Amino acid sequence: MNQAQDAIKRLKNNIGSVIVGKPEVIEQAIITLIAKGHLLIEDVPGVGKSSLAYCLAHSVNLDFRRIQFTNDILPSDIVGVSIYNQKEGTFHFNKGPIFAHLVLADEINRSSPRTQSALLEAMNEKQVTVDNQTYHLEDPFMVIATQNPIESHGAHPLPESQLDRFMMYISMGYPEPDDERHLLTQTSPIQNIRDIRAVLDKNDVLELQRKAETVTIEPVLTDFILNVVTATRESSHLALGVSPRGGIILQQAARARALVYGRDYCIPDDIKQLAVPVLCHRVIPESHHGTHKRTVSDTSAIISEIVERMEIPV
Repeated sequence: MNQAQDAIKRLKNNIGSVIVGKPEVIEQAIITLIAKGHLLIEDVPGVGKSSLAYCLAHSVNLDFRRIQFTNDILPSDIVGVSIYNQKEGTFHFNKGPIFAHLVLADEINRSSPRTQSALLEAMNEKQVTVDNQTYHLEDPFMVIATQNPIESHGAHPLPESQLDRFMMYISMGYPEPDDERHLLTQTSPIQNIRDIRAVLDKNDVLELQRKAETVTIEPVLTDFILNVVTATRESSHLALGVSPRGGIILQQAARARALVYGRDYCIPDDIKQLAVPVLCHRVIPESHHGTHKRTVSDTSAIISEIVERMEIPV
């Protein structure tokens, strides 16, 4: 556990040298990677969403690909396409950018639902099927997607099935004045991102993922997760509660957080701290106007209130 905590500390510090003043966001990204999940970041342009993905991938020396989602991008632009070779008389599959360890799906809500769905199999099964052939993706595999909540022109909101594949739904937020002043005094922030060095490798990441799976979670904490999930289904403020998959993913994330803090066992705080980012996008608020519009700020407040009302297991 000491070795794992030391490796995670190096990773945090390395990313924090570029992503200034966002330790909680960096921690959530690392937890998602260790828990074998995917991350959705919703925020305005220019706050460091893409930089976070780049720094995470290069800090652990993972194969990184960035896909810019637009309204004319096709599924084949993501998964790849079979091309006929006239000389050999056969088709050869050219792999798309999804075949990487860490994939940045930039402005994912800019593409059509058909293109968005091309990510579903990869995110859920870690494989891609093209022309009746199945290609497995190499571990570790993680998707970090971004979207802009302000501009809605030409955007396609992600459906429930797509949102449910993301382990966490977070926001970067603007930096504090002192942190932003530090960014302004840097001679070349972009060059700092490009110069980031690897402090771990792929095998280190795989070992951290294996260790996280061995973290103990007591039955009383499993009941705590179940109580939170059940409360979302019974809440008068929610039209749709958390699915069984949501509870399973919350438990995975809690195990990874325990490892980040150097423990081989979970505590209630692991669940309390992760309940909002893991569950906020898996519920739909109740509406008195007949339309159930998802507002993450609303659902986050509801889940936070549910967790605070829960009796903490001792």
